[in-house]
Amino acid sequence: MVISMERWHGKVAVVTGASAGIGASIAEHLVKHGMKVVGLARRVELIEENAKKLIGEKGELHGIKTDMTKPEEITNAFKMIEDQYGPIHVLVNNAGTIEFTSLSDGEVEDWKKTFDLNVIGLCVATRDAVRSMKNSNIDGHIIHINSISGHYPVQCAGVNVYSATKYAVTALTNDLRVELVEAGTKIKVTSISPDLTVTDLARRFHTDIDNMAALKAEDIAEACVYVLSTPPHVQVHEMMIRPVGSRF
Repeated sequence: MVISMERWHGKVAVVTGASAGIGASIAEHLVKHGMKVVGLARRVELIEENAKKLIGEKGELHGIKTDMTKPEEITNAFKMIEDQYGPIHVLVNNAGTIEFTSLSDGEVEDWKKTFDLNVIGLCVATRDAVRSMKNSNIDGHIIHINSISGHYPVQCAGVNVYSATKYAVTALTNDLRVELVEAGTKIKVTSISPDLTVTDLARRFHTDIDNMAALKAEDIAEACVYVLSTPPHVQVHEMMIRPVGSRF
């Protein structure tokens, strides 16, 4: 299959959690393929720094300070995007967190924080993006950055609530696909589920990650480019990515 991003050239893509790691890499790749990318994150200054590095590329990068655990901030950001840059064609729900907790004596705030960002924030962003696509009659694409732990139990104590949120993303991906079909749209939805990936977040829990079988952020970014490059009649519903030698 020939990779072509021509249909998205000059179109608006929103990437949540775009300040670092996988999100920053996805934003960079989409800019290099000619998209007008708006990154949402609390650390918007990091997005602005990356935008300067991408000046001269085919596309452009902008940032809007957004706390993805606050629905009103998400909705306000999407309204700002439409007002300033135009209707949304692509949404990459990348923002996420993991708090190592215990189900027997964990803290409610840790559980709630994980669900608020990984599930509710994703749902709000998806709703607002789909609304924009429908209003402008756009055959857009929604991409959820999921996890292998959203498909089967990972034998790693402490990831309990994180895994539960990712199982939710797996279910939400299929439910959204059915909704979009029943609504008569041609909007695509894809779940990309990486194995362990080298990011600052992962380093918090795997101090020896450089010696482990792990993916790089750009591997996930390239997967996003691939699914976006598929013909209009092709929908990659789920993509699971593992590094060679993975033991998870």
